[in-house]
Amino acid sequence: MRRPTIAVGLPPSERDDVVQQLTEAEFGTVILEHVDELAPALLAGLPIGLVILDATADPRGLADTLSRLRADGVTVPALIVAEAAQFDVIHDGGFGPDDEVALRPVDPDGIRWRAEAMLIRAQVVEQADGGVMSRGPVEAGWASRSPIVAIFNPKGGVGKTTIATNLAAALQQRRDRRVLLVDADTVTGHVGLSLGMDAGRTMVDAWRDQDDGGPAEGILDFAATHASGIRVAELVSNPLAMPLLNAERVAENIMAARWGVDVIVVDLHPSYSEVNQTIFGIADRILVPVTPDLPAIRAAVQLGEVADELGVRNRLGMVVNRANSGVSVKQMEEAVGLTSLATIRSGGMLFVRAANVGRTVTDMFPKDPVSLDFEALADRVLGLEATGSGAEADKRRTSILSGLFGRKRADQANQPQPTQPMAASSSGEA
Repeated sequence: MRRPTIAVGLPPSERDDVVQQLTEAEFGTVILEHVDELAPALLAGLPIGLVILDATADPRGLADTLSRLRADGVTVPALIVAEAAQFDVIHDGGFGPDDEVALRPVDPDGIRWRAEAMLIRAQVVEQADGGVMSRGPVEAGWASRSPIVAIFNPKGGVGKTTIATNLAAALQQRRDRRVLLVDADTVTGHVGLSLGMDAGRTMVDAWRDQDDGGPAEGILDFAATHASGIRVAELVSNPLAMPLLNAERVAENIMAARWGVDVIVVDLHPSYSEVNQTIFGIADRILVPVTPDLPAIRAAVQLGEVADELGVRNRLGMVVNRANSGVSVKQMEEAVGLTSLATIRSGGMLFVRAANVGRTVTDMFPKDPVSLDFEALADRVLGLEATGSGAEADKRRTSILSGLFGRKRADQANQPQPTQPMAASSSGEA
């Protein structure tokens, strides 16, 4: 996905260095020789996502121009470069809620990062239906954003990493999407190990280098590329580095990567950590792997309750893993209170064989039925209708759990039936 175009209206003494920084960051640029050129450029439908303007010569005129554009429905944010004494004039005029002021002297690198942060915020618009947007080209009026898909269940061993790696492979190889796979399991993460990749630089490593005076790196700068083409990035390589992670900074790094890939898949640790909760907030969809066993189902029910409190319930979508192992998908939907986005059948030793050579089942056994399951999941992630919980499922959840897994009343007094047996799983967490 190409980055947006930025219109730059600065004096040549500042403009050239700023344009160079923006170009190196892969932004398109349009030069504005005068503020009067701003309105024609925006109203002509050019794919401009941000304007950088100089307020020095005529701060009142600039404020009036922005005010007229806002009245005409133009909402493109503006980064206004000004002297400190001009701030009040700009703020009282056409300064909008998404506009910002950068005070002189101009730091071209700082302007680039400020512009990037503003563009990220402009793209992170809450989706009322919780749906995942598919990829689209950059056109006038903005491009569709690359979806962030989190994989989470507060219970371990349900196949989160298996689903994350194979979904990423299906998207990359079968659906021709550029994928960033983020290992955000800060305790037991093993995405790289599952893919046969050597330990590389992590987000914490990049932050340490930057704090020591090194260049700022985005997540795509230190991500390693798997043989399948998937870009893989880790937050930490050691759980002891967890305290160094700033949750908001993690989220900003992940959101910034949207400009360079088509889909971001995030494999999360089974906890409600601050990092996880922040990623919930930026995710377009939270896939919840659930296996047909009581602990996994109870954990998914708990997640639904937590998601209600966090306001992200409509982003949840269940993925029934090791499906058809004794409990029907319909029964699991009713018990958990979530609609199933996809079912993944048990792959047996296929997952083990693929992991032993650093590949995914989707890559190594493309015609196997389980690989087709991951392709179907990829299609659901890309295409999309929103799915969520139904009120009727919420009301019935407790009674269904009891009916499925609790002890049923005896046909005769004082003679309880045993709990319904569960079929043993043939594949573990990969």
